[in-house]
Amino acid sequence: MKIKLVVGLGNPGKQYNNTRHNMGFMVLDEIARRLEVFKWKERDGALYFDCYLDLAHIIFMKPQKYINLSGDVMIDFIKYFDIKTEDILVVSDDLDLPVGSIKLKLKGSSGGHNGLKNIEERLGTNEYRRVKVGISNDKEMDTKDYVLGKIGPTEKRHLKKAIDLAADAVLASFHTPFEELMSKYNTRIRN
Repeated sequence: MKIKLVVGLGNPGKQYNNTRHNMGFMVLDEIARRLEVFKWKERDGALYFDCYLDLAHIIFMKPQKYINLSGDVMIDFIKYFDIKTEDILVVSDDLDLPVGSIKLKLKGSSGGHNGLKNIEERLGTNEYRRVKVGISNDKEMDTKDYVLGKIGPTEKRHLKKAIDLAADAVLASFHTPFEELMSKYNTRIRN
């Protein structure tokens, strides 16, 4: 049986809770809540849980090194569990998408996202599936300060919708062709 890997990107540590760069962690936390997973396991620099969904063995993983080293953590899981690139799905934040929206992609550039850059370097390809959660961008702030900034109450309401949508898309990806999900979710821009 194939093993599939879902990786949520973020930064570990309490100081990064509720920050824009941690959308991947938040989506995986929402999936864990829905699947009633209350205990994450630890292995090779990651928190993870695994389960069987739609006859597939799925590992949900949150790297516990800084976001720009996400690929370093992933590669150990990929080698150990013999996971194929086409069975990887990465969930991350995206500065180019409006707050409250998500976008699914089969492949593409990192778009300047350091976590995705590191994953691309370690995999040797940019052809892996992604679910991106829009966090918008504040051009008046330094990008690093913005992505590591805390989420305010109004923004949190919009992001909650996007996190729910992203969790829906990830869970649907185990039984629905990804191209079909792209046409379903990529047309929905929420505000």
